Amino acid sequence: IFNREKIITPEILRASGLVKGRGKIKVLGRGRLSRPLRVKAHHFSKQAQEKIEEAKGEIEII
Repeated sequence: IFNREKIITPEILRASGLVKGRGKIKVLGRGRLSRPLRVKAHHFSKQAQEKIEEAKGEIEII
């Protein structure tokens, strides 16, 4: 779904329909990652952070 060079923000998640509402975003660690992602969110579960970093991605808490 997401371009590897793009930073995934709450606005992008809402625009794509993956997140509803205007509240804070918490990224959960369900599923698998096959490539690195750069994600900005308000909160990350420990498992989500581990999976993103294991895939050589980056997280940023906003």
